[in-house]
Amino acid sequence: MNLKEIKEMITLMNENDLSELEIEKDGTKIKLKKAPVELPDYRIQPPSYRIETIAPSGKSTENTASPAGTSPAKTTKEISSPMVGTFYRAPSPESAPFVEAGQLVEIGQVVCIVEAMKLMNEIKSEVRGKVIEVTVENAEPVEFGQTLFVVEPA
Repeated sequence: MNLKEIKEMITLMNENDLSELEIEKDGTKIKLKKAPVELPDYRIQPPSYRIETIAPSGKSTENTASPAGTSPAKTTKEISSPMVGTFYRAPSPESAPFVEAGQLVEIGQVVCIVEAMKLMNEIKSEVRGKVIEVTVENAEPVEFGQTLFVVEPA
């Protein structure tokens, strides 16, 4: 086998999204295998705040009360963009969005697409719960780590 034939095999693998290819020709056996791509986990954690006041008696107290007249906020999780790209709520312009505010999502469910370098990347939920807010408009650019959805875990 020559270099041109090997390059054609690599092209064949890429065009058909194959991770492994094995061919035997004229007693020569060649096996091509792609290494799995492992991306580092760079999720951005929101900062946490602690309010401390000093009472006239000199004692320190933590303020855990919520703003006037509201109940304590439920904890929420964010689904963030793992890359820079263009955010799409639906698989095509004429399709319904993957998810809407108020809808329940499951772990592993596709919630949107982020297009990066002409590749459509499905973004899946890592949390089960109710979508509280969609924070980005359709076809808007997004940054790495930018919040796309706010979810109330179930």
